[in-house]
Amino acid sequence: MTKILIADDHKLFREGLKALIEKNPEMQVIAEAGDGRTAVKLARELKPDVVFMDISMPGLNGIEATRQIISEVPSVKIIALSMYSNKNFVVEVIKAGASGYILKDCPFTELIDAINSVARNKTYLSDLVTDVVVKNFIRGSGKEESIFGVLTSREKEVLQLIAEGKNTKEIASILYLSTKTVETYRKRIMIKLNIFNIAGLTKYAIKEGITPV
Repeated sequence: MTKILIADDHKLFREGLKALIEKNPEMQVIAEAGDGRTAVKLARELKPDVVFMDISMPGLNGIEATRQIISEVPSVKIIALSMYSNKNFVVEVIKAGASGYILKDCPFTELIDAINSVARNKTYLSDLVTDVVVKNFIRGSGKEESIFGVLTSREKEVLQLIAEGKNTKEIASILYLSTKTVETYRKRIMIKLNIFNIAGLTKYAIKEGITPV
């Protein structure tokens, strides 16, 4: 029996995906998460075989959640889910440890193929995603640098929480840090991005996909 965790901030999507998956008698959805931080907690506690991970989620995005899960439970296979074939998303989530990347509008048969592939320790990418990655490789990455390369994992966590309206004290509580440490991270982020106001940081985080709109 393949044990599956679904992490997505849309309840209707989670329920639909669960219903489809459980038509297969060899697969069972053991838990659902509506945000990245809950996904990490459930993966740590339940140790599923496969996690379907939405890229864009509140609290902690799918890329950083993937990084944390693989760090703590390396046996878990993570398949990233997204509406977009953005090359930065694809490259960064694979770097974070994901075994696959599929688009949300893919046919159900592809979803099953992805589960079976990662279970055999293979990487699975949707055709369109593969095309994006190959074209990017052929053209070369150039000198373009995204937020994923500029900021550390912790800085990206802090930026997401800032963009979602959390104040310094709230961020410190969520991340188990002192308020002074959070302020230090905030200053570093502003300097690295050359953005010195909250509105600008929020706009940037949304544009780069660090936090959902």
